[in-house]
Amino acid sequence: MSVSVGTTSAAPRRKRSASANTEESAPVNTEQSAPANGERTDTATTSAQGEGQALRPHAEDAFADELAALAAHDDRPRPARWKLSPWAVATYLLGGTLPDGTVITPKYVGPRRVVEVAVTTLATDRALLLLGVPGTAKTWVSEHLAAAVSGDSTLLVQGTAGTPEEAIRYGWNYAQLLAHGPSRDALVPSPVMRAMAQGMTARVEELTRIPADVQDTLITILSEKTLPIPELGEEVQAVRGFNLIATANDRDRGVNDLSSALRRRFNTVVLPLPQSPDAEVDIVTRRVEQIGRSLDLPAVPDGIDEIRRVVTVFRELRDGVTTDGRTKLKSPSGTLSTAEAISVVTNGLALAAHFGDGVLRAGDVAAGIVGAVVRDPAADRVIWQEYLETVVRERDGWKDFYRACREVSA
Repeated sequence: MSVSVGTTSAAPRRKRSASANTEESAPVNTEQSAPANGERTDTATTSAQGEGQALRPHAEDAFADELAALAAHDDRPRPARWKLSPWAVATYLLGGTLPDGTVITPKYVGPRRVVEVAVTTLATDRALLLLGVPGTAKTWVSEHLAAAVSGDSTLLVQGTAGTPEEAIRYGWNYAQLLAHGPSRDALVPSPVMRAMAQGMTARVEELTRIPADVQDTLITILSEKTLPIPELGEEVQAVRGFNLIATANDRDRGVNDLSSALRRRFNTVVLPLPQSPDAEVDIVTRRVEQIGRSLDLPAVPDGIDEIRRVVTVFRELRDGVTTDGRTKLKSPSGTLSTAEAISVVTNGLALAAHFGDGVLRAGDVAAGIVGAVVRDPAADRVIWQEYLETVVRERDGWKDFYRACREVSA
């Protein structure tokens, strides 16, 4: 016997997904009575202002115009319940220009074939595993894939060391459970269960952070496309359009390796680090511009030289050799990923905006770089000091950067 959870009142569709074991009380009336003096309360204005105040809008909201333009020009075959064809999904991620001149901004800068394989996987009955070192845009790609395919990127399970099995399967509204016993009304579907019932794309972030026994909950879902509910003697069967995207780090502390049985249920796509310094500078610049607009920070082009310095430092220490290949370097314990470079530059822009003249300079990024490199106060500090004295100090045009780093490293 199958059960539909598409109309379950316990979790509205547009709500940011949380762990499925959250205890939800019985539905309450959210309408607030008007104050006696006729004045509006602060909370009454939130729904009217809506998404304009969101610090980080969901992908389907932030790029709604691009998705709509692609859908209007997309005349290619679409898999069941997909909002766009696979070609349009790939164009949305990689960028392009439509026949009417609409420019689709690239969301991912990297090999085209990687995106094509990922999109094609979602068009089959195989789940997709995005694998890579920290900071290779796995979560970013996952979110935009779900937004383009299903129009909703919020069916999300965030993996942590404490993620329970209920976060992937289902939980219970304990008020309903105690009052009436197990029933469909007492069932709280997980984001994965809702995606199965609605034929949408679910996301599981940081899969390797989840305990191994909880990870294996996905085996039945991915192989049999069904989720049993033994308490009710029922099951939820996945409908056409359902698929799952998981992300995982292959080099990080505190990870739990996937079992062979679970790994076989995924098509694995490895997201590489940016191939060239120019590509990484482009990625950092684009993301910092997007973040900066939401934070009212200065324009990035004023600090492009400092962005290039940050990327150069990260790449040299990450690769263990200088850009010209002449000097071998020791690599610190941190990953020094592109995501960390974005964070360093964004923090530097904030410093320049609030405590400087609005122009990104060496002193604004120095502290962020040192904080990213020196994770182990003993070993990493020695590596950083050696890099400063042997590489940065002797490099033409880097005297200001050297002095700024020396000041914060002292």
